[in-house]
Amino acid sequence: MTVETEKKLDDIKALFYFAYKTFTEEPDHMLVKYGIQRMHHRILYFVARFPGISINELLTLLEISKQALNSPLRKLIEKGFITSVPSKQDLRVRQLTLTKEGKELEKKLSYVQSRVLKNIFNELGEDCLISWIKVMEKFAASRPGNDLWCSKKGIE
Repeated sequence: MTVETEKKLDDIKALFYFAYKTFTEEPDHMLVKYGIQRMHHRILYFVARFPGISINELLTLLEISKQALNSPLRKLIEKGFITSVPSKQDLRVRQLTLTKEGKELEKKLSYVQSRVLKNIFNELGEDCLISWIKVMEKFAASRPGNDLWCSKKGIE
């Protein structure tokens, strides 16, 4: 690898950091009003996409331990954003869904992030969107959470 390529990779890493900060900044400010953090947002996001998701499936998507999920999930339940009920098929399995308030909050949080992405891709065009998706798919390919995401979405 050339020195020039190494420098470009350093630039890409910095840009990735700044892009992530831009992507999460506004939702993070919104979360403060509710006394919750980014982990809570992640939980809300996946529960919104898969109503009735089991706790074990959520653990796989987030790639965290039960211990790491326990406190933020409990807080979301206490704040009335998520409900946890036993599965009708197996009472040992807890299924999660968003409450009306949880759906409203998740929608607000996702809207600001979608707006950022839409603005960028509207400006850069369809070719950039397709390339971006390819890059993100390569990043995500080895993640267990991505495997579950794809299977639940019916993506091969």
